[in-house]
Amino acid sequence: MKKVLVVDDSLSVARQLEKIINESGEFTCVGHAKNGAEAIKMNHLENPDIICMDMNMPGMDGLTALRSLVVLDKEVKVVMVTSLGGVGDKFTEALKLGAKNVISKPFESENVLQILREL
Repeated sequence: MKKVLVVDDSLSVARQLEKIINESGEFTCVGHAKNGAEAIKMNHLENPDIICMDMNMPGMDGLTALRSLVVLDKEVKVVMVTSLGGVGDKFTEALKLGAKNVISKPFESENVLQILREL
């Protein structure tokens, strides 16, 4: 099973995503970080196969963390998570910085799993 780290400052959003991941039988959630700084630490500790990271978080946001993660590990697989409203330029920037894809909230289980399977 592939290991997934969930990074989101909203506990309810993180729980939704963790439920989809853990119930899939293909992936397992190895942890939850509340911001980009925690994500960088937990990536080092847990060595996940995939990181699902919110773009907008207090402290260190997802794009800043993505920049750091790619510098630390060129092979890192990050999927950005965003609400439908705030995509636009940030979506393009995330992909340029090295994100593999973007998952939109609210989550559709099959869509989330399909994106994760492609990595």
